[in-house]
Amino acid sequence: MSYCLIVQPIHEIGFKMLKEYGIEPRMASAPDMDTVAREIGGAVACISRNAGLNRKAMQAAKKMLVFGNHGIGVDPVDVAYANEIGLPIVFTPYTNIQSVAEQAIGLMFAVHRQLARFDREVKGGNFKSRFQLTQHELWKKTLGIIGFGRIGRRTAQMCQAAFEMTVIAYSPPEDEAELAGLGVRKCATLAELMREADVIALHTQLTPETRGLVSRDMIALMKPDAILVNNARGPCVDEAALIEALKEKRIAGAGLDVYVSESMPPDHPLLHLDNVVLAPHAAGSTVECLERTAAQLADQIKDVVEGRRPPHLINPQVWERRRIPA
Repeated sequence: MSYCLIVQPIHEIGFKMLKEYGIEPRMASAPDMDTVAREIGGAVACISRNAGLNRKAMQAAKKMLVFGNHGIGVDPVDVAYANEIGLPIVFTPYTNIQSVAEQAIGLMFAVHRQLARFDREVKGGNFKSRFQLTQHELWKKTLGIIGFGRIGRRTAQMCQAAFEMTVIAYSPPEDEAELAGLGVRKCATLAELMREADVIALHTQLTPETRGLVSRDMIALMKPDAILVNNARGPCVDEAALIEALKEKRIAGAGLDVYVSESMPPDHPLLHLDNVVLAPHAAGSTVECLERTAAQLADQIKDVVEGRRPPHLINPQVWERRRIPA
């Protein structure tokens, strides 16, 4: 039986559907690329989450017909090499929109309402902490969204409806008139957004243009009572500059789901700041989102294996010249 190598855990529905389609799901014994390269040789497909798939693993996958990217971002995937060898990459551009938008708003709440600190204080017996910590509402604040794609739009919609927030956006590709129709003002520059927003939410992909986009100079423009929420990619923000601003209380706080590195030593400054709330790159890890994502990947892998063009290709240009292993 042909098999699909699963690099990192996915929802059980994905395993079930792959089996029904005649493709055996096999878990990799470890998610590092050396291990994957050793175990991927006979696979017709592979699914990976934030571990991605590198050139070495692709070179070892002599029978692979399709790679399934669990989510939207493909920065850990060697897309250029996949294009070179004609390997189709399917992805799930719509399945995580609600989950990520909800977590972005959750981080806004957690930071502005001091939820993590209150939890620690109450568990330590300090009920007087309500008199000691400063809280803020989201009501009618200005939300600045960097990257106004599907997730940015859903976040804006929810914040407008629930909290009557004014929404501004920095997203160069978007049409100003279209944004205006959604009740959103397009900022001509990132600096404009950084100066005006009370809450800044990142929802942009990591590209050469967005790497380090929220730089030291941009962070310096933020209001003293503003917060930054990042559900995009860690390298989009100058992490060292953000840590300095948090330490020096030049901004009110940050809510982070992503980092420059997702393996931080115990003495990493972010782990010891009271004005930052951290999550383990878990925005898209709700049960509902994981189920939608695994099911859509299984369906698309079936499509490719059976010779049908799938609905969501990262690299549609390779479809007509896709690899057909011997």
